[in-house]
Amino acid sequence: MRKAESRHMAEAVVSLVGRTLRVLSAMLPAGILAAALCVGSPAEAEPVRGAGSTFAAPVIAKWAKIYKDARADGGDYFTLDWTVDYELVGSLAGVLRLDQPEMDFAATDAPVSAAELEKRGRQQFPIVMGGIAVVANLDGIPAGSLRLTGPLLADIYLGKIQNWSDLAIKAVNPDLALPDLRISVMHRQDGSGSTFVFTEYLSAVNADWKTKYGADTLVSWPLGTSAEGTRNLIAAVQATKGAISYAEYGQVERSGLPFASIQNRAGNFVKPDPAGVQAAANAVAWDKVEHFNASLTDQPGEAAYPISTATFAVVPVAERSSDRHGHVQDFFRLAFERGASDASALGYVPLPDSLVKLVKQYWDKDLRAAN
Repeated sequence: MRKAESRHMAEAVVSLVGRTLRVLSAMLPAGILAAALCVGSPAEAEPVRGAGSTFAAPVIAKWAKIYKDARADGGDYFTLDWTVDYELVGSLAGVLRLDQPEMDFAATDAPVSAAELEKRGRQQFPIVMGGIAVVANLDGIPAGSLRLTGPLLADIYLGKIQNWSDLAIKAVNPDLALPDLRISVMHRQDGSGSTFVFTEYLSAVNADWKTKYGADTLVSWPLGTSAEGTRNLIAAVQATKGAISYAEYGQVERSGLPFASIQNRAGNFVKPDPAGVQAAANAVAWDKVEHFNASLTDQPGEAAYPISTATFAVVPVAERSSDRHGHVQDFFRLAFERGASDASALGYVPLPDSLVKLVKQYWDKDLRAAN
């Protein structure tokens, strides 16, 4: 069959399908029509599959709903191509799952090195930013009132400071009535990007920690109690008077746990709220960094919160069809364009327009190189 005839036949089929759908929509209730269409959807339709960071899980869930609703354009009909299936397994496990052919992206708070990305033919770009809050279960101390320095935090996690009434803590909190109560150290058990960011900060401010433990998603903690996942960690802190730990700011705020203000490089005590994170992000020259592999930890600036982070999407390109990674980019493009206010409402910092522009340019550049 000649090309012109094939084209005309395809156009005729599309026209017939369109007329049929219009007739059905007039005859059948919306729910029945949607069910009928879903049964007849192509077998190759499948959701965008991601896994990884619990830090970013709440906002990814919100963006998934926005994506589905936007692609359905207010209608009842949708295909699996317009849905997102995201598993909360931690940053490390998320990146490891990219070896599975069904996975489309990993979300990680610990960026992958440029060398590893190029070796595997993968993209990496930031999707949202936020602060890692230090929480303390102490009665009568409002959120943000407790002040801690980096060296104090390191000494607490090294076991050198073991009581909330320690003179070193009192010295930076002269106006607080700190209890004579043992500090119960808590941390993540699973491979966590939040752990990476927290220990990256401890390594930046304490040579002893850097030498013995360093920064990683999994750490051989010198002491304390571990819990798997952010939700379980927060629950453990809530159940233990005197407990201290770290978790994503938005989830901490929603839990009602009080958080500490942390001293930054300029000597100021800063809360882990969006203003402090934005100040840290502004100190990064994003256009100078390969594959956006940048740390927001311990950045300079009067208002910078020192335990800030970005969550990155790592996307297989060479290992997947252009259709597969194209769906991932479509999802995050819509998230950037329509999901910024939802990210802010959940306590995150959305990417500024200038950084979104750099991400979109990066997609185009890498796609052209891969084709």
